[in-house]
Amino acid sequence: MPATLNTEPNIAAPDDFYEAPIETHRDLAPEQSELVNAKLILLLANHIGDLDVLREAMAHARDGIAPVGEGSAGVAATGAAHAQGAPLGAQRKDAP
Repeated sequence: MPATLNTEPNIAAPDDFYEAPIETHRDLAPEQSELVNAKLILLLANHIGDLDVLREAMAHARDGIAPVGEGSAGVAATGAAHAQGAPLGAQRKDAP
């Protein structure tokens, strides 16, 4: 059976995890932070190793984010939903 993306909360110690990326990016310039993020994405993609799951994750990450010039309401809605504990990639039902 093919693997599917798990978007339900799945981190045993979410508070500890929340601190880890903050610490990883501490004292870095924005360009260095972007490079760390790109390297982290590639490392995690290699660890996952399933192209279908990776494509599903990319689609979830992009969902609700309007292309440049078409507004940014989707960014706020998606971020707000995740901040309130919704599964990754989910939007609040009352979000625009």
